[in-house]
Amino acid sequence: MSAQTFTFPEGFTWGTATASFQVEGAAHEDGRTDSIWDTFCAVPGNISDGSNGDVACDEYHRYSEDIDLMKELGVGAYRMSIAWPRIVPQLGGPVNQAGIDHYLRVLDDLREAGIKPVVTLYHWDLPQYLQDAGGWANRDTAKRFADYAGALAKAFDDRVDTWTTLNEPWCAAYLGYGSGGHAPGIKDHAQALAAVHHLNLAHGLGVQAVRAELGQEAKMSVTLNLQMTRAASDSAEDQAAKARADLFANEVFLGPMVEGRYDPAIFEASQGVTDWSFNRPGDEAIIGQPLDVLGINYYAPTYVRANPAVSGADNAMPAQDGVEGLPPKGELTDMDWAQEPEGLRDLLTELSARFPSLPLMVTENGSAWQDEVSADPEAPSFTGGKIVHDPKRVAYLDAHVRAVADAIEAGAQVTGYFAWSLLDNFEWALGYSKRFGIIRVDYQTQERIWKDSGLRFRQIARANAI
Repeated sequence: MSAQTFTFPEGFTWGTATASFQVEGAAHEDGRTDSIWDTFCAVPGNISDGSNGDVACDEYHRYSEDIDLMKELGVGAYRMSIAWPRIVPQLGGPVNQAGIDHYLRVLDDLREAGIKPVVTLYHWDLPQYLQDAGGWANRDTAKRFADYAGALAKAFDDRVDTWTTLNEPWCAAYLGYGSGGHAPGIKDHAQALAAVHHLNLAHGLGVQAVRAELGQEAKMSVTLNLQMTRAASDSAEDQAAKARADLFANEVFLGPMVEGRYDPAIFEASQGVTDWSFNRPGDEAIIGQPLDVLGINYYAPTYVRANPAVSGADNAMPAQDGVEGLPPKGELTDMDWAQEPEGLRDLLTELSARFPSLPLMVTENGSAWQDEVSADPEAPSFTGGKIVHDPKRVAYLDAHVRAVADAIEAGAQVTGYFAWSLLDNFEWALGYSKRFGIIRVDYQTQERIWKDSGLRFRQIARANAI
């Protein structure tokens, strides 16, 4: 695509995104109990900088200030998540009205500001009491999720524009139960695949629960971090390695959620890991509920090749013997991730060709860099004269928004783009050491400081064009 201006379709949604544990803080207020991440953070060595989510960005108290930032950005939607331990602090209930009331205030303020709430029900902060009972490796957790989803639908009623059941079940299952690098810190491929299935089941049951309360018109979605897997070559061996990676990165979620079935190749490839007895008759039909939109999170591609000497034991994903992940190339972000906007374009076009009736939305995309605050008298007045000049994040943003434009021009049905993230925040096992925000957070004072990337996203969102 040339550098000429591309205007996005009328009604295209521009938004920013955060997650409850990463930004809210107020970990011990208004009846909230511990999540698996509170427990994980308390173990020395689990978080690289020794930090936790007790305060984070203090958005629990500062949400009005952050909604004002969104208004200035000109975005039409905010993708936020609900903290399950705030809503159901104890096993079996009851629903915590103080938690409900907090989110009702946030939702009402968003709607008053003309910003559509896109609400994620699960962004990894599982109540610790459910982990004590087996977590996502336990089928009962999916049932408890349905109860929670139904309670939120009843309480929030018509305030939510789009309901998203899960964020990145790949991470919840494989980093939480496969590699152990995320909460709850378990390293067991059999549990990881049980977690995959029960997350899938929770998704289907959650969609049913919300629609049981609000009717079929409730707009339902799920957000997947599908891998854009590239084979190192066209050789049959490398293509087979890519296919095996895709089975467990993508198909194990896409198949049941969108097509109502698992690819039998998944069962065959994981025979030595589990017998899939947790997949009971009727489960796949429950999982495959009709969706109104599929959310896609994209940051970087994955390159693989065949290598018979590689053991899959240390891979977060099961059944990856003989599949070697290749190191990223080019200038890497502060996360050591490659920059390949073409991967986002190709992912969107391939998905749209496969599921032509299913609208797609980029629900996360962004980059981490080391930032410095500057005094800048030339900055817009609403910045207060402070700014972060972050040309690399601006370049990443531009290139990836243009990749979305390329995908739309190629026929992909993409209906929105959410920048990750509104704010610098708690980056899971990396603590506060990585900054993804288009608005900087001074963690000592909680001051919000504009970045050039925020100003650039403001231009794009307000113009609906790049």
